[in-house]
Amino acid sequence: MSVGIVMLVHTALGRAEQVARHWARAGCPVVIHVDKIVPRRVYNDFVAGLADVSVIRFSRRHRCDWGTWGLVAASQDAAELMLDKFPDVRHVYLASGSCLPLRPVEELIEYLEERPRTDFIESATTADVPWTVGGLDQERFTLRFPFSWRKNRYLFDRFVELQRKVGFRRRVPPGITPHMGSQWWCLTRQTLSAILQDPDRRKYDRYFRHVWIPDESYFQTLSRLYSTNIESRSLTLSKFDFQGKPHIFYDDHLQLLRRSDCFVARKIWPHAERLYQAFLTDPAGAMNRTEPNPGKIDRIFAKAVDRRTRGRPGLYMQSRFPNQGWENGLTAGKYSVFQGFAELFEDFEPWLARATGAQVHGHLFGPARAEFAGGQTVVNGALSDNAALRDANPRAFLTNLLWNTRGERQCFQYGPRDNPDINWHFSRDPNAQISVVSGAWAVPLFKSNANFADLRREAAKLQKIEAKMLDELRSPDVKARVRIWTMAEFIEAPMEPLQVIIDEIGLKAPRRLSEAPRMADLTGFGQFLQNLKNQGMHPYLMGDFPVDPAPRHDPTSARKPYLIKK
Repeated sequence: MSVGIVMLVHTALGRAEQVARHWARAGCPVVIHVDKIVPRRVYNDFVAGLADVSVIRFSRRHRCDWGTWGLVAASQDAAELMLDKFPDVRHVYLASGSCLPLRPVEELIEYLEERPRTDFIESATTADVPWTVGGLDQERFTLRFPFSWRKNRYLFDRFVELQRKVGFRRRVPPGITPHMGSQWWCLTRQTLSAILQDPDRRKYDRYFRHVWIPDESYFQTLSRLYSTNIESRSLTLSKFDFQGKPHIFYDDHLQLLRRSDCFVARKIWPHAERLYQAFLTDPAGAMNRTEPNPGKIDRIFAKAVDRRTRGRPGLYMQSRFPNQGWENGLTAGKYSVFQGFAELFEDFEPWLARATGAQVHGHLFGPARAEFAGGQTVVNGALSDNAALRDANPRAFLTNLLWNTRGERQCFQYGPRDNPDINWHFSRDPNAQISVVSGAWAVPLFKSNANFADLRREAAKLQKIEAKMLDELRSPDVKARVRIWTMAEFIEAPMEPLQVIIDEIGLKAPRRLSEAPRMADLTGFGQFLQNLKNQGMHPYLMGDFPVDPAPRHDPTSARKPYLIKK
C-alpha cells in the first residue's frame, strides 16, 4: 500500500468505476472526487456501485470549472483524506477519471518504492518554457480573474485590459517563486503533507484562488518549498495540440500508447473499448519494464501538429483556406510556364514533351477551353476543360491540377490572350518556372489574313496586357524563377536559352539538345512591325527588330580552290 490514487472525476462515471477497481485490485487505495456538477442521483449510484471495495473513499465535492480554484480545492480535500485514512501510503498519484493505466500497477508501485523521496511534478518558471497558450504568462500571477475564460470570455478579456490599463498588479507572497506545469503529479507523503499543513496555507490559498488556471501552478510552486528531490516531469502521458487542447486517444492509438512506456495516459475516449480491454484486462500484453519515455512518441505528435497547422504543400485545408499566406506552399510541385514559345516555334509542345518527358499542355487558361495535353477533355481529379468552370476559380484549377498529378512535371503555354487573373499567382509561387519571349504574340497576327486596322487594334490590346503581366513578373515580391527575353534577342541565339530551360526542368539526364524546335518563318515580320509603327502603334515589347534583318550567313561566292605543287 505504498501508492495512493486520487481521481478527479467529471464525466463517464462507468469508465471511472472500471479504472478505480483496477487500481484497487492491485492494492492501491483510491480517493475519488466527483465534480459537483454531476447530479446527486447519478453520484449516489456511482458511490453505491463501488461500496463493495473497502479501499475506495469519496471526498467532499467541489464545482470544478476549467481554470478555476475548484480543481485545486478538490485535489486538496482528496489528498487530505488519503493521508488521513491510509497512513501506509508513501506516494500520492493524482489522476483523472479519463486516465488509463498503461502498465501493470505493480510496476508503478515498484518504481516508486525504489524512489521513496522523489516527487514527480512538472515545475518550471514562466520565463524558462513557452508552454502557455492564450497570451498570459507572468500576468496570470499578478492580475485577478473573477470571470470564467470559457463562459464569460468577453468579460474576462475586458477585465484583463482594464487591469493592464490602470497598472494593477498583485503582489506575489514573499518566499515563493511561481512555477507552472502539468496538473497530473505524484508527490511523496512528506512533500504533500508539508504543503497541506503549512502554517501559511491560508495565505497561499487566498493568493492562488485568483490566479488563472491555478491547478497548473499551486502544487507546482509550493512543492519547490519542501521537496528534497524533484524530478520535473509527469508520469502521466498528457499531450496537447497547438491550441493548448489535450489530445484524445482512441482505439487506433493502441500501439502508440504501448511505445510510450508511460505508466498512465490521459485523455482516453470513453468508448475506446479496445484500449480499456487491452490495458485493464491483459497483463500479458503489458509493456516491458523500462523507464517512462514519452519522448519516443513526441516526434509523431510534432508531425501531427505540423500536419494540422501547416498541412501538405499544395493541399488547402478547411482550417487555412480563407487566410492568404497560411498555405504551406501554393502548389504541390514544380511546373513550367511558357509564354511566346508556342507562337514562335512550330509544334513546340510535342518537341518539349520529347525533350523533357514532362506532361506538356497547350494554353490551359485559353479563352475557349483548357487545352490539356493530347486533346483530353477531362484529366486527373475530374478536372474539366470547361472554361467557365476553370475561370470561376483559376487558382484552385491550377492547384488541383498540380495536386492530382503529383510526381509528373507539368508544363503549359500562357499568353496575353489567356485569363490574366492567374499571372500574379504564378509569380508568387516558388514552384513556378516562368519563361517569356515578349512580343511573340505578334507572330500569329503577322500570319493571319485579317484587315490591318483590326490587326493594329488587336496588337495594341495584347501589348498592353502583356506589359502589365511583365510588370507583375518583375515585382520585388515575385518568388517564381522568371526568365524574360525580347523576341529580337531570343531569335539571335535560341538554342542557349532552350538548353537552360530543358536542364532546369531536369527530368532527364543533362545532355546537349540534339533536336531543335522548328522556328516559324519570320520573313517580312520586321516590315509588319514597321507598318504597325507607321499606323501609330509602337510595338516595343519585341525589342529592336530590324525591318530587313541581315542574313545570318552571307551568300558570298566561294573562294576558288588553288593547288600547291610539290
